[in-house]
Amino acid sequence: MRVALFVACFNDALFPGTGRAVTRLLERLGHEVVFPPAQSCCGQVHWTTGYQREAAGLARGFVRAFEGAAAGGAVVTPSASCAATVRESYPRIARAAGDAGLARAAANLAVYELSEFLVDVLGVTDVGAHFPHRVAYHPTCHSLRPGGAGDRPLRLLRAVRGLELVDLPEAGECCGFGGAFAMKNADVSVAMVADKVRHVRATAADVVCAVDNSCLAHLGGALSRLRAGVRTAHLAEILAGTGPA
Repeated sequence: MRVALFVACFNDALFPGTGRAVTRLLERLGHEVVFPPAQSCCGQVHWTTGYQREAAGLARGFVRAFEGAAAGGAVVTPSASCAATVRESYPRIARAAGDAGLARAAANLAVYELSEFLVDVLGVTDVGAHFPHRVAYHPTCHSLRPGGAGDRPLRLLRAVRGLELVDLPEAGECCGFGGAFAMKNADVSVAMVADKVRHVRATAADVVCAVDNSCLAHLGGALSRLRAGVRTAHLAEILAGTGPA
C-alpha cells in the first residue's frame, strides 16, 4: 500500500527520529512510504487558541499537500492529536471559514494515527519487534478520545518480544501538557505532571511510551529534572527497533 507520512510539525522540529521510525516500520511491513515535502502544521494550535482564519489556511495547505500523495492509499501520522485535528476539527474549521470545498476535500482523505492504521487497516498486531525493557504505556488524552488509538497501542506492545508491559496507575489522567494549556496554566500543568510522574515511578518502568511526542516531551522533562532514570519512547520507535537501548 502507498502511505503518505504526515510527520507532524512537533516531530519534524524536535523528534525527527519518530518519523524515520514510522518509515522503517512500514517499509519493513512491505509498504511504500512517501513524504510530501509541502506538508506543514495541521493548524491544531491555531484552531484551539481562536485563530480561525490561520487554521483554515493551514487546513487548505494540508489538503493540497496530501490529496495527491495519498491517492489510492492512506495518510498516516505518529500523532493522535494531529490525526484528531484533521478528522474532527477540519469539518468545523471549514464551516467557520464558509469553505465547502475544504470540507469535501478533507473528508476524502483517509487519515490514521499509526497504531490505528496498523491494527485496523493492515490487520497487524505483531510487527516482529523486540524490546527487552519494562514499559509503562501512557494513553494521551487525544489517543483515548478523538485520536483513534484506543487500546491499539497496548495490543501492539503486548506482542513485542522481550517487552514487559506494566500497568500505569490512573493511566487515563492527563499529563498536564495540553499544548497551550501548559503555558497558560503553568502551575496546574506542573501539578498534573507531578501526579503522572509519581504514577510512572511507582511502576518501576525503564521506559514510558505514548503515541504523542508532545506529551512525552512534557513527561520526559519532569522525569529528567527528578533524575528518575525513566526514559521516554514513542510507540513507533519501539515497534521499529529504534527506541532507547
